[in-house]
Amino acid sequence: MAAAALGAAWRALRPPRRLLGMWPAQTRDAHQRASLLSFWGLVPMRAEPLRKKKKVDPKKDQAAKDRLKKRIRRLEKASQELIPIEDFITPVKFLNKTRQRPPAELPFEESERRALLLKKWSLYKQREHEAERDAVRSLLQAQQEALRELQLTAPELHAEATKRDPGLFPFERQGPDYTPPISNYQPPEGRYHDITKVYTQVEFKR
Repeated sequence: MAAAALGAAWRALRPPRRLLGMWPAQTRDAHQRASLLSFWGLVPMRAEPLRKKKKVDPKKDQAAKDRLKKRIRRLEKASQELIPIEDFITPVKFLNKTRQRPPAELPFEESERRALLLKKWSLYKQREHEAERDAVRSLLQAQQEALRELQLTAPELHAEATKRDPGLFPFERQGPDYTPPISNYQPPEGRYHDITKVYTQVEFKR
């Protein structure tokens, strides 16, 4: 009787039988749940303990910031330095007043002769300019009269004559010189010693 009662109790507690096709699905579902649970159980175990923050001395931190600001200011000043141009700088030895050459004192006759010569040269250049201007004006008047006559007699030739000349520009002209040129002048071909200084930008190193 005891064996029969034990078998009846076991059958009552045993879960009901399921179809053959549903058992693998239930097994796979249980395996997935078990694996997920095991994963979430391992996550806290794999974490590292929090590291203690290092105590920073505020004085040392402020000193490091000050050094950085000072270095930045030095770099800014170095970038604004300009390379000097030696041609525009007068050497100190030439600024000595004792080395200044006194002006040449010319006699009265020589100064008057030079002043009269300069006046004559100015008058000559003025007359030359006026003569050239009158010649150009007369040529322009003759050209305008010729174009008017050509327009009355042959309009086709007038149209061809008034076309723009593409070979006129660039226009080059050499005007009169203030001093007469020297005939058979050969410029000297000498050697020179290049003493140009080369400057390099120096960076500040810590």
